[in-house]
Amino acid sequence: MKIKIAIKTDSRLLLSGLVFLLTALFDFDNSFANPDIASSYLVRTIVLDAGHGGKDPGCHGNKYQEKHVALAIVKELGRQINESYPDIKVIYTRDEDVFIPLHERAAIANRNRADLFISIHCNYIAKRNKAFGTETYVMGLHRAEENLMVAKRENSSILLEEDYEEHYDGYDPDSPEGHIILSMYQNAYLSQSIQLAHHIEENFKNQLERHSRGVKQAGFLVLRKTTMPSVLVETGFLSTDEEEKFLGDPKKQKAMAASILDAISKYKSEVEDVPAVFLASSGPEDTDSTVPEKTADIVFKVQLAASSKFIPEEDSQWKEIREIEVIKDANLYKYLVGHYTSLDKAKAKQEEVASRGFDKAFVVAYKGEERIPFDEAIKIVGAH
Repeated sequence: MKIKIAIKTDSRLLLSGLVFLLTALFDFDNSFANPDIASSYLVRTIVLDAGHGGKDPGCHGNKYQEKHVALAIVKELGRQINESYPDIKVIYTRDEDVFIPLHERAAIANRNRADLFISIHCNYIAKRNKAFGTETYVMGLHRAEENLMVAKRENSSILLEEDYEEHYDGYDPDSPEGHIILSMYQNAYLSQSIQLAHHIEENFKNQLERHSRGVKQAGFLVLRKTTMPSVLVETGFLSTDEEEKFLGDPKKQKAMAASILDAISKYKSEVEDVPAVFLASSGPEDTDSTVPEKTADIVFKVQLAASSKFIPEEDSQWKEIREIEVIKDANLYKYLVGHYTSLDKAKAKQEEVASRGFDKAFVVAYKGEERIPFDEAIKIVGAH
């Protein structure tokens, strides 16, 4: 259903009602809202978004413009990802000083079926040298007036677009009510977005000794329609002399990129490499016994999905899947089927569950009780 945002700013009673309703529906004061189950994925494609560009310079410091700083950090981050993870495809929403509409940035990520979307920006307030620090945003309800003002400033870029009312359903960047309704858009990947955002802010604080203003929620249009874990990183304040000098330094830009890359690596490890803890079913769905002794401890399984909360076997979404194995770590429950020593059988199972709606299911490998990289498993099996 398409929501038309057309509420007038004098509707104070309606605004209060919306806030009350949203507070009742979403427990935002309890470490943000937990989403329902989200399809699992390997981190294979990352879309990097340099904020602003072209006729939209973003915010200004005394010397540097946001659009140039954001692009420099994004290109350095992309270079480091390619160097560290050659199998990951990096896509830029822009790799030069051009204007890209906000809705098109999300569309680029969606068209390429990205696994992560990272938007890089610089912060600003009107008073010089009165604010400092980094903050990373995920899509959601504005929890404070300050968050609202940041979102309004970044979202104001749409006024430079032709027919922006058509692309953003009548959204008014100057309307508080519009921002609240915008934040009601569901983000199925909120938990994973928060997970990545947390690592980014922790790295800024611990590795770069930056002041972290924390992980926050706000209604950023660039995050609104992305269909993958997505974050918007405010790398510092161009309105503060010390931070502007930091952000304009190529060596510091490289360090910022390295810190974000490390956060991606931590996130990647958490969502892809999790030890088995318990079973939700009585046993594996399929077992092969006629295999060489040396490779019998290599097992292939199919990962269906992941969730920040436990989804019981009797839940309707599992109605066509038998004997689901549940793997848990500190943050995520993962759901798998099968127990194959034959990779071909595992791939056949992957195709089967994809036809039942789990189109992002993928094959994982275990050696005994320990999950191992898929390529390593193939080498071991192929060597015998």
